[in-house]
Amino acid sequence: MGEKPQKIQEQKQISLGVLAHVDAGKTTLSESMLYTSGSIRHLGRVDNKDAYLDNNAMERERGITIFSKQAEFSWKDMAITLLDTPGHVDFSAEMERTLQVLDYAILVISATDGVQGHTRTLWRLLKHYNVPTFIFVNKMDMQGTDAEKVQAELRSELSDGCVDFSSQDLFDELAMCSEPLLDEFMESGELTDAHIAQAVAQREVFPCFYGSALKLDRVDTLIQGLSRFMCERNYPDDFSARVYKIGRDDRGSRLTFLKVTGGCLRVRDKIEYKAHGGDEAKGLLIEKIDQIRKYSGEKYEIADVAEAGEIVAVTGLSSTFPGQGLGGEQQSNMPILEPVLNYRMILPDDVNPAAFMEKLKQLEEEDPQLYIVWVEEFKEIHVQLMGQVQMEVLVRLIKDRFGVVVTFGPGSIVYKETIARAVEGVGHFEP
Repeated sequence: MGEKPQKIQEQKQISLGVLAHVDAGKTTLSESMLYTSGSIRHLGRVDNKDAYLDNNAMERERGITIFSKQAEFSWKDMAITLLDTPGHVDFSAEMERTLQVLDYAILVISATDGVQGHTRTLWRLLKHYNVPTFIFVNKMDMQGTDAEKVQAELRSELSDGCVDFSSQDLFDELAMCSEPLLDEFMESGELTDAHIAQAVAQREVFPCFYGSALKLDRVDTLIQGLSRFMCERNYPDDFSARVYKIGRDDRGSRLTFLKVTGGCLRVRDKIEYKAHGGDEAKGLLIEKIDQIRKYSGEKYEIADVAEAGEIVAVTGLSSTFPGQGLGGEQQSNMPILEPVLNYRMILPDDVNPAAFMEKLKQLEEEDPQLYIVWVEEFKEIHVQLMGQVQMEVLVRLIKDRFGVVVTFGPGSIVYKETIARAVEGVGHFEP
């Protein structure tokens, strides 16, 4: 760990997430951005099962994103780490973990569907994690789409700060979003890119773009808008990092995915941290970074150093967990979204439940929202899930990872007690 090295070419280092309601075209937009920027030569398609980012077998079979993925691309003065997140509600926890390392987000809206219930949930999460957001209204090539109608819906359902950046009255609309923009517009009759970018970063303005990701229509306009109106964060000189995901590669090596939020991280640096679930008496772990990987799709490059603003995967850390802060970074309070269904896991007769529980902890480590509970009274394993699709994926994952075919009993709703109505209490004290 040490001082941040000088970049060979100054570029804005940006982590950019793509979020959407399922089937809005989120992964298609991600692929189109990579293709338009020249990062990939072949434009994959979800329905053809050859998408660059949906590279897991289960994802290609189902045509949905299950695990968050990252890819790298450059555009003029930007070096972007693009994070494609799951759109299906069953995998919302995976999406939410990604939000804590984003500088900006693109919220994809289907022009044919408009603002959906899950879209509102995503909007609330983006507000909670204070992520500046661009909006791309997709599928404008479909018959019957109406940009003005969608724009009115965005303003009424999401925010008055949603502004169509193709509008002839752009400056007029932007000036209504913040006092500084209004003052500048009244004085000069126009607005500078720097001041617009500042308003975007402060979540006062949400730039809206319209097009078709599948047809590559106006995807370049979106990327140019990102280049003009995104700002790089200022990072401290001392090392800090935020863990957002735990995974494993094909060889079973444990990967800690993190964003460096200060200084830099080098191979063979020693990291001091508290293990997940560790008590104070055991003190801190001190472990060495064995490898730094910069992933793009399935492939990765080995690096000697990761600079502030970069998102990488490292090996050598045995007990890290999503949401954890390393160095000077604080641990995050998350998540908001929690499982709602409880199921009993049914194992084959020749599998010892207690012993198998230890193996399942590996999956729980990768997905902390996968609550796996040992019920001592009945010697049973219970799992809390978001829904049926997550259950099916879990069954497949357990079979592929451990060679065990499991089933589940009937589900029950996870209830939480709360105060149902206002009450009045009276107390009496005698000295």
